[in-house]
Parts: sequence; C-alpha cells; structure tokens
Amino acid sequence: MGRQCGAPAKGNQARMMRQHQLIERVQRYNPGADEDLLNRAYVYAMKAHGAQTRASGDPYFTHPLEVAAILTDLKLDDATIAAAVLHDVIEDTAATREEIDRLFGPEIGRLVEGLTKLRRLDLVSKRAEQGENFRKLLLAVAEDVRVLLVKLADRLHNMRTLHFVPPTKRARIAQETLDIYAPLAGRMGMQGMRDELEDLAFRHLQPEAHAMILARLAEMKQGGAAQVERIVGEVRETMRAAGVEGDVHGRQKQPYSIWRKMDRKTLSLEKLSDIYGFRVLVGTVDDCYRALGAAHVAWPCVMGRFKDYVSTPKQNGYRSLHSTVVLPGNRRVELQIRTRRMHEIDEYGIAAHALYKDGGAADETGAYAWLRRTIAMLNEGASPEEFLEHTKMELFHDQVFCFTPKGRLIALPRGATPIDFAYALHSDVGARAQGAKVNGRIAPLLAKLQNGDEVEIAVADAPTAPPPAWEEAVATGKAKAAIRRATRSAAREQFSGLGRGMVDLAFRRAGKTWTEDRLKGVLSRLARPSLDDVFVAVGRAELKPVDVVRALHPSYTEAGRTGARPDAKEAGWFGVRRAANLVFRRPGREAPEASEEASAIPIRGLQGDLPVRFAPDGGALPGDRIVGILTPGEGITIYPIQSPALSKFDDAPERWLDVRWDVDPDRRELFPARVAVTIANEPGALGIVAGAIGERGANIDKLRFTGGAADLRDLVIDVEVQDLQHLNDVIKDLKTRGKTVVNAERVHA
Repeated sequence: MGRQCGAPAKGNQARMMRQHQLIERVQRYNPGADEDLLNRAYVYAMKAHGAQTRASGDPYFTHPLEVAAILTDLKLDDATIAAAVLHDVIEDTAATREEIDRLFGPEIGRLVEGLTKLRRLDLVSKRAEQGENFRKLLLAVAEDVRVLLVKLADRLHNMRTLHFVPPTKRARIAQETLDIYAPLAGRMGMQGMRDELEDLAFRHLQPEAHAMILARLAEMKQGGAAQVERIVGEVRETMRAAGVEGDVHGRQKQPYSIWRKMDRKTLSLEKLSDIYGFRVLVGTVDDCYRALGAAHVAWPCVMGRFKDYVSTPKQNGYRSLHSTVVLPGNRRVELQIRTRRMHEIDEYGIAAHALYKDGGAADETGAYAWLRRTIAMLNEGASPEEFLEHTKMELFHDQVFCFTPKGRLIALPRGATPIDFAYALHSDVGARAQGAKVNGRIAPLLAKLQNGDEVEIAVADAPTAPPPAWEEAVATGKAKAAIRRATRSAAREQFSGLGRGMVDLAFRRAGKTWTEDRLKGVLSRLARPSLDDVFVAVGRAELKPVDVVRALHPSYTEAGRTGARPDAKEAGWFGVRRAANLVFRRPGREAPEASEEASAIPIRGLQGDLPVRFAPDGGALPGDRIVGILTPGEGITIYPIQSPALSKFDDAPERWLDVRWDVDPDRRELFPARVAVTIANEPGALGIVAGAIGERGANIDKLRFTGGAADLRDLVIDVEVQDLQHLNDVIKDLKTRGKTVVNAERVHA
C-alpha cells in the first residue's frame, strides 16, 4: 500500500513528524484525544517498521505518519488515526492481528486487518480480477467506512510521492487512481481529496497537457488576478446591500476539471467561461436563497445554468445553489452559494458526519446510503466484471432529479429512462414495468428523462422477461443488473425446457422410463447439484441426453437401441435427413401420429419457451420440413430440410434434433425468409417491389443490391412472413408486376 509510492507528503521530504506533533494535530479539533493510545501506536509502528525504507530512501515510517496527518485534516477519531499509523504493520512486519487486538483493542485491530486485505488488491489487473478485487474493497468498507477513509488518505500520500516510482508503475497507479479512487472520494462527498487525486493522476498520465494548462493558467492569472478581486468585491457588496452576511471567495478550477471540460465541449482554454468560480458562504439555508435572490436582482442569470442542490441534494450529500450570472462587461461568473456547514461537507464528505463517533448510528442519506446500496448489489449475483461495470457507472454519473406523482424525489444518472426510474422505485416495479407517463403524457420506456420530470410507471400483473435491448438502453447499474439477471433467468428456463424435452426423447428412444425422483438419486453420477442443472446442461449441449439415460440404466448402449439415427458418414447427408422425424401441424391437416408427437420437439416460434434461432441467410417457415441443430450454449437453430448449409453438420450427428412445428394458427407471428428478385433498372422499380410485399402483409427486414446487367438489378430481400404459403403468395404477386419484376424466387439458407 505505502511502500510502492515514495516519500512523505508534499513539501520537503525526510522530515519525520514527532509524537507530540501528531498529538497536537489531533487535539486542535479533539481536546480530549487519547494521548496514551496515540503515543503507543506511534512507538509500536516505529519499532515494527524499524530500518525499512521507501523508494525515496526515506524511513518507511514516514508514510503511515503522513497518512495519519491527512486524516487529522479530516478531523477523524482517535481509533482511525491510530489505525492509520498502524495500517501497514501486519503486512510489512512481524505484527499479527492478535497482537494488535491485545495491545490496542479489537476495534483498531479490525480496521488494520481490513486495510491489510485492501493492500493486496490490484484494481488495474485484468477485468475479472479487477472486478473481484473491487468487490473485496467495498465489502471491507461495508464493515466500517473508516477503512475507506484511511485507504483514500493512503492513496493520496502515495500519489503525492509518485515521482519516486519507476515510470512503468506510475502510469498503472495513476490510472487506477483516476478510475477508482478519485471517483470513490467524490462519491463519498470528499471533493477536496477528489480534486487533488485527479490532478496528481492527470499530471502523471498526461504530463504535457497538464503542463500546458498550468502554463496558460499562470499567464491568465497575471492579467486576471485583479479582475478576480474586483468580482469578489462586487459580489460581497451586492450581498451586503441585500442584508446577507457572508464570505466571498474566488477560486481557480483544477487543471483536470478544465481539461475534461475542454475535451467534452471541444473548446479552447480561452473560450471556457468558468475557469474561475466564486463561493458565497453564509450562515443559514434562508441566507442561501436571499443571496441567490440578490444576485439575480443585480445581474441577469444565464438560463439553464441554475441548479438547486439545497432542496434536492446530490446522492453523496452535496448541497449548494449554483447559478451563472452575467456581470457588466459581459463577464460570465459562476456562483456557488451554500452554508458553512454545507461547505464543510463538500470538502470532507462522509468524514464530516459523525458516523462512528459517540456510538451514533450511521446517517442513511447521502454518501453512506449510496455505499450501502452499492454493497447490496453484491447480494444480487452479479459477476465481478458486471459489478465493476455497474459500480463505475454509479461513480461517474451526473444527475437528473425526477418525481413520482406523490412527490417522492428520485435521483438518477443523466441519460436515465423510465425503466431506470422504475427499478429505482423498487426491483419489482422494474420487473413489471410495461408503460410510462412523463409529465402526464404517455412516453416510451426508453425516453431520456429530464430534470423535474414527473414519472408514472404502469405495471403488469406479473413480472415479464425484459427485452434484451433494455440492458444497453438503461443508465443505472441497478437496472442493468436486474435486466441482465432476468434475461439469464429466462434463458435458463428455456434451456431447462429444451433439456427436459431432449432427455424425455432420449428415454423414449431407448425404450426406458424415468421419473424425477429416480433421476435425483443419480445426480452424483451426472456431477450436477440439481435436476434443473441437469436439464440446463443438456439444453446447452454440455451434457449428452444419452448420458442421462446411462446414469439410470448403466448397461444401456446407444448402438443397441431401436430406431437409432444412422451414423452421418454411413447414411450420408440425405440419410440423416430421412432419420429426422419432422412434422408440421396446420389447420385442416390431420394430427400427426402419437409416435410422431413423442419423437419430435415442438417449435412455436421465436417467442416460445425454447432457446430458438432460425437459420441465417434464409430462415425457416411453418410449412417447411425442418431439422434442429444444437449449438452448445446457444440453443437450437432451425433449418429447412433442403438447406445446403446442413451439410456442414454431417460429421456431428449428435447435434441433430428431431423438431416439429407447433404454431398457434390464431396468433400472427412473423418468421424470416429470403427472396432473390431481379428487377428492371428503371425509376420506381424498387417502390413497386416494396409495395407488392407490403400489400401482402409481409415486412421487409433488409434489402441489398447484389449486381446485375446494365438494364437489370439483382436484389436480395429479407422478409418476414407468417408461413410458407404466405411467402409463396408474396413471390407470386411479385412475378405479376409486369416488366418491372423479371424474376423472384426463394433463397434457402
């Protein structure tokens, strides 16, 4: 944790803080500090680290002392300061958790052990490991948020001394800081720490850009310092005239913040209007609004640049009024108006709350509530990669504030949709969402929400599987995780249904019987924990159906069964086709024999209860004789029996499935097919073709030109039709279009 990054805090190195200096720093804000505890921690850590040194050559003990010093600036409790001094002793010395507990108590021992675990995490390893490590970080933080505060202070000191680290490691550590630690500090409301972490990381990742911005800011400051003072004076006088007592300060934005805005808005430094911001610190919330009113009376405000984070705080607890006004000379000035307590929380964030002092309960609003919600995601079964992705989404987002019809405030990331809103209300509301009203008007579920929108969600009686497209459209980690989980669950159900059908089919072909209870008795032979896992494995082609038969009937051999499919190499391509028992039930046709029904898996279309796809480059239609090809992990692909593409599977007879159509004649569902059309090269020809297809109630999915002579054009059109008869009617209609359509015929997959 500390050893990798160099010397002590910014400023001169090699000077070590003494015991009395550490205690004095704590007593400035806590006169009743436990001097004995801090003295003992200091002496113990100094002896434990002994002659260890850092990359800078300084004594290693300087590092935990500087971490403790950073935490005294945050005014943290004695236990946290002591844990900071001791935070590396278990990892780097002979000290043990038991010894720390005995000497300093279990509270400090728990903090030090939590930090020791975090020391071993590599958050910029490959994605799966990074996600798992980030889970461990937040799980440690969930037990005691002070672990995160010490970890952030540790990272800040390491970043201040990063120049002592070899260049190859610098980039990795700086990127990790920018990706994880700076956003975490911001999400915890610790804006001052976030600014410094970002600036230090930016300095090492893009040194030329950092130096360029600093140089330009220095130039601008020479001519702008007097102007900043004038603006401070004007704002202060305006507040005083309105009877508002407060302090006014001008501040320069951080280089990284400026760089990010230049990149986002594609602007030069000179064109940015808010390089300097001005803060007005007042005594009460009432004073905040009085100061805002005084500013808006004195100067025009810029429309769209006013934000009220006092009445609607950010999720990390940040509160302030933001407004941009235009001063004389067309000078745009950003004002941030807040109470002094709000300012303290902005600087110190979660550290400004008494979450762990005097036995007080944790504040379940703001940053701490976000942390709790994030930890709750760990219990929802997300993979490490998904957890990292969703948490990063939460770390980096800006916000919009929306309301329920009853006035409940819901804070969401910018770009959120009514689906995000529904899942933010409750997971069950998201799972049953089927429509939305925004500001009283019906709106698409994927519409982008704006600040102040009132959103009402219409729900179904029961949860339904969300469309996969929702996952890419939503903006919150919670919604994305829930949608992905529901999609997985639906897919599992489909594979389970397919596997059950295949197992039943295998037993019928073998002339054997089975029951669920009997199969449960042989789960150990199948190396699966449950019967559903067996069916899913069969459906995913991870387990052969015949292996399930053998689990119950060990003496059974497939070669001796009745009606076995001939080997593809012996029977040939058409032999395999003839071995497939394929039927299609339609109105007016007699029902198939019972043996046919029993030996084929029913296919009901894309919206059925099986993981089904149709052959690429041509599809398959009710009315076609069909065969199913099982693809591991993907499900069944349905091909017409005459498809030339089936020859690719001659050497894999185990992948062939007997399937049959079982579509509902009263339900209009469209299936994919492909048509090759040759048309005359003349104006309006394409419109005539499209019109003919549309008049027959078919749908054009894709269309492309494939060539042709000077006076002709060849088209390939992917259409969606109800069945084979419907497609034949479309082709027949095309052929009657006079001289425009020269030829039309179906293309087989």
